[in-house]
This record gives sequence, structure tokens and C-alpha cells, in this order.
Amino acid sequence: MNQRWRKHRTMYRPAGEVITTSEYEVAEISNDRDAKSFLKAHHYLGASYPAARFRYGLYRRGILSGVAVFSHPCNEAVLTNVFQCPPLMAVELGRFVLLDNVPGNGETYFLGKCFSKIRSEGLVGVVSFSDPLARRATDGTVVFRGHCGTIYQAFNGIYLGRSSPRTLRLLPDGSVLNDRTVQKIRSQERGWRYGASLLHKFGATELADDPKLWLDHWMPKLTRAVRHPGNHKYCWPLDKTARKLIPRTLPYPKFDWLFSR
Repeated sequence: MNQRWRKHRTMYRPAGEVITTSEYEVAEISNDRDAKSFLKAHHYLGASYPAARFRYGLYRRGILSGVAVFSHPCNEAVLTNVFQCPPLMAVELGRFVLLDNVPGNGETYFLGKCFSKIRSEGLVGVVSFSDPLARRATDGTVVFRGHCGTIYQAFNGIYLGRSSPRTLRLLPDGSVLNDRTVQKIRSQERGWRYGASLLHKFGATELADDPKLWLDHWMPKLTRAVRHPGNHKYCWPLDKTARKLIPRTLPYPKFDWLFSR
């Protein structure tokens, strides 16, 4: 089954479906606003948006049905440790989402077109991660089933293993209050008000005095700690030189459906 999204809800299409390519085209999205609006409406990470370098849309008869955002990661070592190149010579596939009306093998078609465009920009490689950890709201509702990168495997991605384990703080709706957001609140950095609003939404008072004391009070009440085993990491070298430097793929991980229920 192939994972799809609509209004933050996970849906699935049969793997044997074949896309009718004459009905689709892939084109660059000229601005962050359009890509961000689509992701905010449908992707499970909602308003979260990476530092985009390239944005592409999958259009069916002129209507946007999918978005791929290739971005620059916060930690450049994510790229340079893999491809041993200047950081701007590689990108991360930071967001990738197709709506539920796109047939089963739409991912590989869309990725193939995107990678051709990325290659024409002179880049040497792409890195991406898949998040296998299911998220649940406090009432037990599964809001994200997790995935092991099946579409990356189908697209011949080289599996490099897992990223480092870490602890997540989940809000009552199952979304993540990430460490960077907490740091912005604590230091009153730009964007801290948006971070504070995530806690306000679930009952926190307005932040009026010491942000550290405010966080110490409300985070234990409104968030819960979940241990994350680490994301699965994949890469694709885009030229022969880069390909020679990449190790052979490790065995592909398989998705645990029982764990995700």
C-alpha cells in the first residue's frame, strides 16, 4: 500500500495502480507561499516548513496534487557526511506529499521528474529521512502511522541506517513540540510567540514573566515524553563520482503494521 494525505489524514492506495502520465505534469513552484499552503493543508507536520531551495508540484490537468520540497537542513553535516561535498552541492528532500487521488505508483513518477530537475541544477546528491514512529493523541487516536521509506526503497534509495535516537515531547493532539521551538520560547527569540501559542491552545496561560518558569510549569502538564528510535536515512547520488563514494545499501527496513495501529 502507498501512503497518501488529505487534510492531515493518512490514506492508502493499492501498490499495483499505474499512473496515467499523460494526465500529469511536474513543474517548479515559483514561491514558498503556494508550497507552504499546500503542505499546511495536507501534510501531517502542518505548518512546519523547511528552508526550501527547490519546490516542485505534481499537477493533474492543472490542479496541484502533490508537492516536493528540497531543502537545506539545519545541520549541514546531514549532507556533507554523506556526499563529502560543499553543503550547497546537495539537498535534503524535506517534504513530500501526494493527495489521495494520485494512483499508487505516483511517487516514483513524481520523484523521477524532480530528480531530473535537481540533477540539471548541478547538484551531486539528495538525502531524505522517513519517520517510523507512530503518533497518538492522548485519547489514543493514531494521528500518524509512521513509515519506513517504502517509496524511497522503490526508487532505489541507498539505505544508510538510522539517525540518532532522541526524546520527543508530544502535545495532547499527538503533534511534536520540538526542541528548537522550546528554545525560542526560553530565549524569547523571533518566532517564540507562535511556539507559546501551541501551549496556549491546550490550556497554558499567557507568558507574562520568566519564560523558563513558564515552560517548567506547563510542559509537564501539557506534553508527554516519547522515546524515538531514530529516523531511517536514505540517499541518492546524482553523478558517477558521488556514487563511487557511497557505501552499498544496508538491508531495507520493513514497516511494523502491528506497532502502528
